[in-house]
Amino acid sequence: MTLPNIFAEEVGGQVIHRINHLSPTSTPKWGKMTVGQMLAHCCVSYEMIYEDIHPKPNGFMRFILKNLVKSKVVSGVPYKHNLRTAPQFLMKETKNFDVEKERLINYIKKTQESGINSFDGKESHSFGKLSNDEWNNMLYKHLDHHLSQFGV
Repeated sequence: MTLPNIFAEEVGGQVIHRINHLSPTSTPKWGKMTVGQMLAHCCVSYEMIYEDIHPKPNGFMRFILKNLVKSKVVSGVPYKHNLRTAPQFLMKETKNFDVEKERLINYIKKTQESGINSFDGKESHSFGKLSNDEWNNMLYKHLDHHLSQFGV
């Protein structure tokens, strides 16, 4: 399944438009995260690309991630509701909606400005080198899943 191209200005704009329809009082259709926590959770994918704040998995864990998790994350198949997430994606503390919203939008814009070609063969935090399509699927699918979770 081919997903919309998050690197395309139109698609990124549509995602940002959806984010802008969230409010601090938006509630999830499923799951336990608040809207601020969800936005912070979505930022983690981008933190792993642009920031050096999350420890990389050790060799054994990376082997497991590449061989058991990667195909589910980078495919075009949508995520099911209430799946378990990696520890660095867990948001337990309260998050500031406005701060997290701005961070996520800025990460999406930065990714678009970098362009899809800068991602081809780029090493991911957990899965090794990914193709343009795999990067696109991973980033778009995660955003779409959580924005749908909050009804936008």
